[in-house]
Amino acid sequence: MKYGYIRPTVEDQQSKKQLLTSEVDKIYRETHGLAKKRIELENLLMIAQPGDELFIQNIEVLADSLQQLLDILRLAERDQMTIHFIDEQLTNKTILSSTLLKNVEYFTELQSTFFSHSSTFSLQAAKQQGKLIGRPRISDDNLQRAFTMYDSKHYSLYEIKEETGISKSTLYRYLDERATSKLDDQE
Repeated sequence: MKYGYIRPTVEDQQSKKQLLTSEVDKIYRETHGLAKKRIELENLLMIAQPGDELFIQNIEVLADSLQQLLDILRLAERDQMTIHFIDEQLTNKTILSSTLLKNVEYFTELQSTFFSHSSTFSLQAAKQQGKLIGRPRISDDNLQRAFTMYDSKHYSLYEIKEETGISKSTLYRYLDERATSKLDDQE
């Protein structure tokens, strides 16, 4: 049997660009791009029989990490299933004749793709849940107090931190922002 597996990716968040040219008997479609709760993939892997083929647009659709890819490839080998990666023009049974450098470059790029995919969908999920993303903002009053103390040159960075709760690195980041905005205002 020929199966297809589709799920949202960073480049194809609606899953509309996947398996357009592949003829498969049944497509399993994940509704989200997150690493966890990949129910459709689990269902597909549970019913696969020896000799079945799985068509996937690219490796990013199948796995979120090199470890997960390795686990799925081991499972496919054990179950005697062939996985076709369309974009890469590979199967899990393909042997690549390439230099170690080219292979390491490829897997380094793949790892970056996994990280980008995971970060993008995790941030989207957090925003949907109403979670605040990024560093928490410091109150303007507290920040102004830290600026005043710093500008007076009567306080050490430790004293400013103790009084305002603003660390040295955070204070310097805000001082840089303040200096940049003053330069922008002068132009």
